[in-house]
Amino acid sequence: MSLAPLRRPRRLVPGDRIAVVSPASPFPQGGLDAGLAVLRGWGLEPVVMPSAAATTGFLAGHDEARAADFAKAWLDPSIAAVIASRGGYGSQRMIELVDWEALRGAEPKAFIGFSDMTAVHEAIALELGVASVHGPMPTWTQFTGGPGMQEHLRLHLLEPERVQRIDSPTAAPLRGGAATGVTFGGTLTLLAAEAGTVHHRRDVAGGLLLLEDIGEEPYRIDRALTQLRRAGYFDGLAGVVLGSWADCGPYEGVRAVLYDQFAGIGVPVVEEFGFGHCAGSLTIPLGVEARLDADAGTLHFAVPALD
Repeated sequence: MSLAPLRRPRRLVPGDRIAVVSPASPFPQGGLDAGLAVLRGWGLEPVVMPSAAATTGFLAGHDEARAADFAKAWLDPSIAAVIASRGGYGSQRMIELVDWEALRGAEPKAFIGFSDMTAVHEAIALELGVASVHGPMPTWTQFTGGPGMQEHLRLHLLEPERVQRIDSPTAAPLRGGAATGVTFGGTLTLLAAEAGTVHHRRDVAGGLLLLEDIGEEPYRIDRALTQLRRAGYFDGLAGVVLGSWADCGPYEGVRAVLYDQFAGIGVPVVEEFGFGHCAGSLTIPLGVEARLDADAGTLHFAVPALD
């Protein structure tokens, strides 16, 4: 069995309402305004859910409130998409409280985010069978100050046929070759933390695994990769797409770990693809079939990210 493409939500159009949720950490006071202005500049109408701006210690409000707001946004037919305000920590605490069965009857919606949102992407894929968007979030200063990053996300949401092919100017082959598969993944340590839970993937055959992280020393990256390998995450992969490793020390040390873990698995592996916690971070669809050319540094999607 191989990973199958997931149902694609519809693309956005000017006038659509987009819910802003905070499944993990709170954002600084006033930290959302610039991001909302970007969304409004695209003709979208942001709807900030009640718990999005809450703070309870290191979480954006209580777990139950965050879960309820996510579900309410997903079930609201007037909401076209859901975007996380930021990452941080706490999504795993929230997703186990969501009534996923109730959400299965709703029309698919685009969910946008990355970092701690990896846990939400995985839950949406496994519980709802819906494709999602690994992309920047509105309170991230890299996003609000990065017009190129903004435009790449905007195109994926409103004109996705224009970005079916993603060319990374920084990419290089760790192991050359080309392969076709369905994209999945995100932040390495979140995927490793999901192992053993109900949202751990038991079969990744035929998948293109995306990985990136921030603030992890090389030995901790190695530990998380070893966890995934032992949990079967490398079994039958079609290819691997490696993004940024911000604040993880000199890249030479990180690269040595990545090479040790991936060079021998027998599939194309591309490094420094330019997504994740980095300037100019690329938006990448999850749950959609793509062709990876590790030598050319490209991902070519069979269909647009959104329908």
